Amino acid sequence: MIPVTILTGFLGSGKTTLLKRILNEKHGMKIAVIENEFGEENIDNEILVQDTSEQIIQMSNGCICCTIRGDLSRVLNDLAAKKQAGEVDFDRVVIETTGLANPGPVAQTFFMDDQIASEFLLDAIITLVDAKHANHQLDQHEVVQRQVGFADRLFITKADLVDERHVGDLRHRLLHMNPKAAIKVVNFGEADIKEIFDLRGFNLNSKLEIDPDFLSEDEHAHSHAHAHDEHGHTQGDHDHEHANCDHDHGHCDHEGHDHGHHHHAHHDDKIKSFVYRSDRPFDPNKLEDFLGGILQIYGEHLLRYKGVLYMKGVDRKVVFQGVHQMMGSDLAAKWQPAEKKTNKMVFIGIELPRDLITDGLDACLA
Repeated sequence: MIPVTILTGFLGSGKTTLLKRILNEKHGMKIAVIENEFGEENIDNEILVQDTSEQIIQMSNGCICCTIRGDLSRVLNDLAAKKQAGEVDFDRVVIETTGLANPGPVAQTFFMDDQIASEFLLDAIITLVDAKHANHQLDQHEVVQRQVGFADRLFITKADLVDERHVGDLRHRLLHMNPKAAIKVVNFGEADIKEIFDLRGFNLNSKLEIDPDFLSEDEHAHSHAHAHDEHGHTQGDHDHEHANCDHDHGHCDHEGHDHGHHHHAHHDDKIKSFVYRSDRPFDPNKLEDFLGGILQIYGEHLLRYKGVLYMKGVDRKVVFQGVHQMMGSDLAAKWQPAEKKTNKMVFIGIELPRDLITDGLDACLA
């Protein structure tokens, strides 16, 4: 299986700079870069000189580069065929989307096309965010919010053009849109190759990384008896003893509220996330029915979702994740005797009915 990385980010976020590094650095990897020619930041304008006919360019460090003309599925299948025929050699693929593109359909290609699913493995979506212009872009363009929501890793670029407080506020905003993506500041595309490849963001494994700051803020919210959310609902019906979670219902939900000690500008982003946790096991049949219904109705609004589940009568962790309506689940490692059995799920989407989902999940507990 050939691992694939999707590189996304709005116009001017620094994708070309990062790609130039990948295509020129002596890293010893053979990488095929598929570049979407409809963007304003064509990499071939910068480092390649070629005519308009479709071709594959061999780079000095063993990488190859080609531009998309037409369907991504066809380009991937062509590359796989050329690799099998010994015409080109590569170990992994990087797809650069145009700055105006929603990465969702690109990601879905790897689940919908059986031929591609048998040859390629989607490793991760990496989104670059321009520190100086991000807040304005997030306010103005829903596609930028989608790029953030789909990400497995977020790189903040151009941080040298703003002060530390600005970067901190931006990090906070991104965190509430997507708490499962690691956020890192990078300068001039100088991200370590190890932070770009083999992130296993789409792997079904038992690790669910949710930024601990997000959860500690979440817990902080529940230690207040009457923390009101933006709709005026009281969130404080939880027992003070269990600031981390209510054990009967156990949903720690969060939708971009700041209960920390810093003042952050309030951004009412369409794309938000929330985390659900409970120490009680799920009834497998109830959960399957409920999630099936949610995906059918709200699938287009769900960008990414992932969870590690504690199921009644199952001695292993169950992991699930998906993009839109396409969900996969699998049995993972056994629960260790010393390990606390718990459900932990994160949902990232567009104006999701948070209360309906958390109440529905509560109803699926055994």
